[in-house]
Amino acid sequence: MKKTPLYDEHLRLGGKIVEFAGWEMPVQYSGVVAEHVAVRERVGLFDVSHMGEIWVTGARAEEALDYLTCTKVSSLYDGKAHYSAILNERGGVVDDIIIYRCSKERFLICVNASNADKDFEWLTKHNPTDAKIVNASAEYGQIAVQGPRAIELVAPLVKGVDVRALKYFHFVECEILNSPVIVARTGYTGEDGVEIFVKAEKTVDLWRLLLEQGAALGVLPCGLGARDSLRLEAALPLHGHELAEDITALESGLGWIVKFDKGDFVGKAALLKQKESGLSKKLVGFHLDGAGIARQGDIVATADGKEIGVVASGTKTPTINKALGMAFVTTPFTALDTKLAFVVRGRSIDGHVVQLPFYKRSN
Repeated sequence: MKKTPLYDEHLRLGGKIVEFAGWEMPVQYSGVVAEHVAVRERVGLFDVSHMGEIWVTGARAEEALDYLTCTKVSSLYDGKAHYSAILNERGGVVDDIIIYRCSKERFLICVNASNADKDFEWLTKHNPTDAKIVNASAEYGQIAVQGPRAIELVAPLVKGVDVRALKYFHFVECEILNSPVIVARTGYTGEDGVEIFVKAEKTVDLWRLLLEQGAALGVLPCGLGARDSLRLEAALPLHGHELAEDITALESGLGWIVKFDKGDFVGKAALLKQKESGLSKKLVGFHLDGAGIARQGDIVATADGKEIGVVASGTKTPTINKALGMAFVTTPFTALDTKLAFVVRGRSIDGHVVQLPFYKRSN
């Protein structure tokens, strides 16, 4: 299995290591609840160096990405990023990504850990231009600093740039510890914060600096467990759960990023056809009304036992303090407050459809 540049740091800090997407990663340090609360109330650090980085460069880079993704890449400007997706010909989600525009001829794509090699091969195979596509994942570490005090922690460390003025989904190329980094005001927790792309060999130095400088702010290192509970409260999709190649972008609730008003892109024809005919299933949020937790793969049914869907993700989260999740349900049963039944280990638990997201920060 692969290890990030911070693997030894995780062991030193008592992180419990598990396998995730082919990587040895910490699932928790001080406990999922404590780490979750730290991010909601103060600041937490996540090692996300397992994520992949792909550069797309050249005079036709923008044109290539407009075809290879479902968003309007031509609408980006220097220093702006946006959430996007790579789709297959059926409109299914190969991967969800973030695209960062450094210039019209230089774009960085952040892809999911388990999909980095697959995404690179897919982009290269379907590239309609002579744009250069390079998988640079091994060159980078990445640290997510998340929480209401994240900017307070990071701002003093950045040379010559006021990170406090950085808008949401904007980024800047700058220096920390006399080394080039990319600081992006993005995250996967539903809180404010940044994600820092750093040279692989400088990742340990940056991690230690953030822990040292953040001690007075109540910083905690956080693992995959808190990352998942935080993203689920914010209703952020996870590939392999809410997103998959056999589930279309429209079914997964990604219609808001699909730009039909641009030129052709992979999957456009299939999604237009589906949009015109109507969706047979949709992604919804749910709360359980009875005791228990519905998890991925559990069956969703009507009160009289008719199977109508399947759970994509589910748990009981610290902030909401309820058993909740997201599920794919046939369209007639997706209205708010619709009564549902969840089959968990052979037992039926009542629940109902709720508004997403479950959690939204006040500012």
